[in-house]
This record gives sequence, structure tokens and C-alpha cells, in this order.
Amino acid sequence: MREGDWLAERFEEHRSRLRAIAYRILGSPSDADDAVQEAWLRFSRSDSSAVDNLGSWLTTVVSRVCLNMLQARRSRPQPPAGLALPEPLANSAESDPEHQALLADSIGLALLVVLDTLTPAERVAFILHDIFAIPFDQIAPIVDRSTPATRQLASRARARVQQQDATRQADRLRQSALVDAFLAAARNGDFDALLTLLDPDVVLRADEHAVKLGAARETRGAEHVAAFSQRAHGAKPALLNGAAAAVWMPGGRPRVVLDFTTSGHRIIAIDVIANPDRLRHLSLVIPEDP
Repeated sequence: MREGDWLAERFEEHRSRLRAIAYRILGSPSDADDAVQEAWLRFSRSDSSAVDNLGSWLTTVVSRVCLNMLQARRSRPQPPAGLALPEPLANSAESDPEHQALLADSIGLALLVVLDTLTPAERVAFILHDIFAIPFDQIAPIVDRSTPATRQLASRARARVQQQDATRQADRLRQSALVDAFLAAARNGDFDALLTLLDPDVVLRADEHAVKLGAARETRGAEHVAAFSQRAHGAKPALLNGAAAAVWMPGGRPRVVLDFTTSGHRIIAIDVIANPDRLRHLSLVIPEDP
């Protein structure tokens, strides 16, 4: 076997884990692929014959590459905050069982957004230790800190993540109470109660299939949305991506989903989803009737 083929074979044994690490740190499959490719180039140009633990050596290399990429991101002007989320990691036919196990422990898109508030060193230390269980003494050289300082980096990151988790849980509980009250008011035809739940500038948006069912493409203002919402008297509670929503399912099959956006104690937006293709791909949980 030629030396180049032998090196490539050794690298491929670790590729899936390296890509999982790079994706968790960077939050983008394309950036993760770039980081792994850079790690391969460095590996192919290095004398690795004296390396005792190739997996650990490659983890260090790809993590340093990711750290440099994060630092470069922070040095560039950032786009305005908005709805952009990190890309989801697509399933790959090449994924081995270890890779799938790592992804099953995924930190999720919401947490990736939280990680964007951390410094590059905090993010790398947290991901490597808390997600991949790499010891602090191995992470310290990657982030160019002492072991105690690296432990502090991860601790600060963990505290921020946990705080965000608590805030998100409180928001979801508040949204659940709002949606329950909304459905009760719609069921009872209580127009005044609906008005108290809706923000004065609330907007209701309907997709093209919902429009065919009689909804307007866009409805604005509490009174107009409340009038339309009385038609939701047959909807029942559901969970959409873990958050409170509502579903209308005549004949036991979901036909329309109401996706709520809330702020404080008011509903500020409702998206009416009736596209069958989209409904099939929603992460929707419908509790059984008591």
C-alpha cells in the first residue's frame, strides 16, 4: 500500500468523530467539512509516526482549526440578529454507529444559538468537555490556557447555557398557558377573552393551503385575528418542536397546525400551516384525549 493511501485510511477511521466535533463547535456542516479538510491537510503533511494516540492528536488539530475559525468569525462584521439558525446536520450514509451515538447526544439548534454568545475559547472548552468528555488537561493546550483556567472557561459557558435553558423552559410554560387559554376562549366563542390574549399588533399568517380553506393570507390587529380565531373552536392542544401549538384534525388526521409566537403574556403571531407536505415533516406531538 502506498504511503498516501495508508495515511488516508488511517484518517478515515477518525473522520466521522472529527466532523461531529467540528459541527458541534462551529454549528455549520459546510464549516465542519472545511475544518476536517484542513485537519487532513495538516495530517498528510506531518510526521505522525511518533504519535502514540492518533485520535487524540487529530482531535487537537481539528479543535484548533475550529478555534481559529471562530476567532476569524468574531473579527468580521456580523449580520444583524434575526431568524438565522445554524444549519442542521444532515444524515449521511457514511455515518458509523459511533458517529450516530455522538449525534444522538446533539446539543440542538437552540443551544447552538446560545453558544454564539460565548467567546471562542469558552465554546471550544465547553463542547469538548461537556459533549465529548475530553479531559481539561487535554483541552488546555488547544485553547492556550492552564488546566484550571480551562476548567473556568467551561464553567462560565455551562452557567450561561443553563441560564438560557431555564429561561427557555419558563417561556415555554408561559406559552403553554397562553395557548390553553386561547383554545378555551375559541371553543367558548369568548371574543373578549381572545382580545386579552392577543397583542394589539398581532399578525396571523396563512400558507397557500390554508388560504384555500378560507383564511386570508395575512390578518393584522387583535380584533381581526380574534374574529378569525373563533373558527379554531375545533382545534386541540399539541406540541410543535417542543412548544405549545394547536392542531385541527378532522377524522383523526392533522389538517391544520397553528404555530404560536408569544412575548410576555401576549400572543404576537400565529402561523396557520395546512400544506400537507410540510405537515408530514413537522415535529408534532399530539397528546391523547383523556
